[in-house]
Amino acid sequence: MEQLRDLGKAIVIGGGIAGLMTARVFSVFFEEVLIVDKDEFPLHPADRPGLPHGFHPHRFTFRGKMITEQLFPGYEEALKALGSPSSFNKSVYMMNQHGVVSGTYERNDIKFSRAALEYVIRERVKAIPHVRILPAHDVLHLMMNADRTAVTGVQIRNRMTKSHVEIKADFVADTSGRGSKLPQWLKDAGYEVPSPDRLKAAIGYSTRRYQVPAHLNHIIEKWDVINIMGQPQNNTFTGVFSFIENQVAELLLYRPGGHFPPTDAEGFEQAVGGLPTPMIAEIVRDLEPITSPRGFRVPELYRHHYEQMEKWPSGLLVLGDAFCIYDPIFGQGMTVAAAEADILNACLQEHRNNPQPQFEQRLLRKMQDEVITPAWWLNCAADLQWKNVEYEAAAEPLKGVDFARRFMDLVLKEGTANSNGELFGLYWAVNSLSAPLQQLFNPQTVRTVLEASEEGRQLLEELLDEHQLPLEDVLNHIIPG
Repeated sequence: MEQLRDLGKAIVIGGGIAGLMTARVFSVFFEEVLIVDKDEFPLHPADRPGLPHGFHPHRFTFRGKMITEQLFPGYEEALKALGSPSSFNKSVYMMNQHGVVSGTYERNDIKFSRAALEYVIRERVKAIPHVRILPAHDVLHLMMNADRTAVTGVQIRNRMTKSHVEIKADFVADTSGRGSKLPQWLKDAGYEVPSPDRLKAAIGYSTRRYQVPAHLNHIIEKWDVINIMGQPQNNTFTGVFSFIENQVAELLLYRPGGHFPPTDAEGFEQAVGGLPTPMIAEIVRDLEPITSPRGFRVPELYRHHYEQMEKWPSGLLVLGDAFCIYDPIFGQGMTVAAAEADILNACLQEHRNNPQPQFEQRLLRKMQDEVITPAWWLNCAADLQWKNVEYEAAAEPLKGVDFARRFMDLVLKEGTANSNGELFGLYWAVNSLSAPLQQLFNPQTVRTVLEASEEGRQLLEELLDEHQLPLEDVLNHIIPG
């Protein structure tokens, strides 16, 4: 990335994945970049207190991987040096309510723990001479100019000494995640902040790790992932078995709707044995548990609408989980953060060459329209299948989610039961944000899928009767983007 440093100083609140990616982009345009985080960062790959979900599985989708490689070339080689395995030419087994799809994974993706990935990326960021990380500090307030139209820095507090310091900056990005205080900061400054959309999903997931003994290393050589998808109609858990670095297997149980997977060892193993296939249970029976099951609960997902605010202070941005959080089972969070960083890079380049007013608001709208909304829409369509999951719209109700839920199930059924590999691949490409919604939700594909079954034909008839428009116009109306 060409260095164009002439925009002054930038501060990034939060040193997680979104913060590190934002700092990497800022390093191209700003003379000085400071990352402020409440944690002390470990000197080796390790979980940290400020990331309670860090122990659980983390993955990039293909799109996220490609952007991360552009920002941090060779990062996967660094993961391999830490013992991370490759998925190339290994077996994938995916079971859903319609059957099983299995095959060989043909990409050379590297599997990792969140701790290893964050360590590798953080070391790359620390090596940039004009980027500095300030750990063990809380950001207390945004500093603003006299008429509160622009952010001029932050006030921070040392967690050890409790001393306060004000740091001036030309730009501040909030990437502080689920603990973001941005709504209150903006309200304190006199701004009207829209209420967020909320998906009251009551998500629970539990993860246990196992050491693979040397005499069973053939398991690592054989398997990439075994994914037993939860079945809403039967209230079954999702079970996902895969590997991270240093011959360690990780096993996750998941379900929305308030019925949480166990966190005690006996209950966890019983739940694994109760999955629709004993495949995972039979493998982990011979492995050595190295942790007790650890749980994480997500009462609700939220999507902020900062882009809708009539006024927004210049010099302020928000990215990552501070903007919107997603159901972790879909592995979209880090990919969305990467995509937002990619948009930030392109827009800063354009803004530097041709400055325009309200740059920040236009950038927030672009991230919302192009990245956040499709991911949020897909999350809602998937999670609203489950009992006790409810949606609370701040303003406009979500369009097309009920249709999407039923249509996606028919896509999955056609791709699985009828061994339509192309359609099954498209299903996952769209769900992993590697393909745009329109690649699946276009008139030709929608008609092909729906006209293949009586259930589909009925759905198509209901859709056209409800809207009284041609199918193309209906899809343009209800599908984001």
